[in-house]
Amino acid sequence: MNKKYLGLLFVGFLSFSYAQETTTNAENSEYKFTKIAHLDATPVLSQGFTGTCWSFSTLSFIESELIRKGNKNPENLSQMFVARKAYEGKLEKYIRMDGKTNFSEGGALHDIPWVIKNYGIVPASVYNGLSYGKDEHNHSEFFSVLNGAVQGLQKFMQNEMREDGLTNAWKEALNGILDAYLGEDIKEFEFKGKKYTPKSYANSLGLNMDDYVSITSFTNTEMYKKCFIEVQDNWAWGESYNVQLNELVEITENALKSGYTVAWAADVSEKGFSFHDGIAIVPEDPSTIQVRGKNNKNFSDAGAEKESNAFLTPVKELEITPELRQKGYDNKTTTDDHGMHIVGLYKAQNGTKFFLVKNSWGTSNYPKGYFYVSENYFKYKTMNIYLHKDGIQSALRKKISL
Repeated sequence: MNKKYLGLLFVGFLSFSYAQETTTNAENSEYKFTKIAHLDATPVLSQGFTGTCWSFSTLSFIESELIRKGNKNPENLSQMFVARKAYEGKLEKYIRMDGKTNFSEGGALHDIPWVIKNYGIVPASVYNGLSYGKDEHNHSEFFSVLNGAVQGLQKFMQNEMREDGLTNAWKEALNGILDAYLGEDIKEFEFKGKKYTPKSYANSLGLNMDDYVSITSFTNTEMYKKCFIEVQDNWAWGESYNVQLNELVEITENALKSGYTVAWAADVSEKGFSFHDGIAIVPEDPSTIQVRGKNNKNFSDAGAEKESNAFLTPVKELEITPELRQKGYDNKTTTDDHGMHIVGLYKAQNGTKFFLVKNSWGTSNYPKGYFYVSENYFKYKTMNIYLHKDGIQSALRKKISL
């Protein structure tokens, strides 16, 4: 898997032609997709061997928002600045909660607005997060060192802490690790002849983070109310609006048809998810799929190899109901694996709708970093979506009091 940082490749606008009448997911595939809506995105990048898909995907979504607002060639925003600031937030919450909350590489789509509102943002060229001497992202050593220090502090708190509590040094010590691996914190910088702070640069983008909302659909919580998605990576306790499953699909389709892309968090560990083949489906007969190998712990590459004619020839898919979706959430077979960016809506020759998804695993597959997700897979394995509130139909905005 090529994990090079591909910021200079303009594959985000897809080097293969979407002007054709139909497209497909893989070489020699019989799938024929007809475009309903396709929106612009910045170039496909690689998250490398890190658990920062949530940062890559949501910043890609934010960059598409800048395109929608009239900036036809926006700067890539710094995924690692966001990761650093999220780590600062996770560290403080983990210590305040005496280790009774999650501390990991993972995150959620709403972490990016949280960072931008609280700390601002910088261009990727200003803060690339590669202070450890590599030209591609790999957080294996970095997180081992950071987590070791955090767990050491937690053990000290449990067993040895004095009556007067912690000193003032622990935050500086842990920030020193962040400095060493990701680069010193940015307080002020110059970009294209102007001086900015991260907050003033964020203001210059002209986006209001309060305009963006998370939408989900689960039956264990009240409909049309805010709820917490109960997964470990929701460390910031961000809220989502809960709607009916058909409405979750309708919101996503309406947004795309109306010119709004959508950030997407989902389970990608399913047999029917094959990035190698540029497709994600839910075959009625999953035994037709053969799996070799396994996904890595961060879901940061194409993962296990899968073989099936279903990836190349349209097949009948499992009908997804709210009950089946909820069962997967309840029994932990639907998990919060990966963040991605939905940029298009297509229809296959059998009438099934598919979403075109931009990924953050480089461009080694046939659709050059993109893949197609069936409506059934989306219904079954979506954790939540994140989008501009104006992309939601007015009737549904009224239902959720938005």
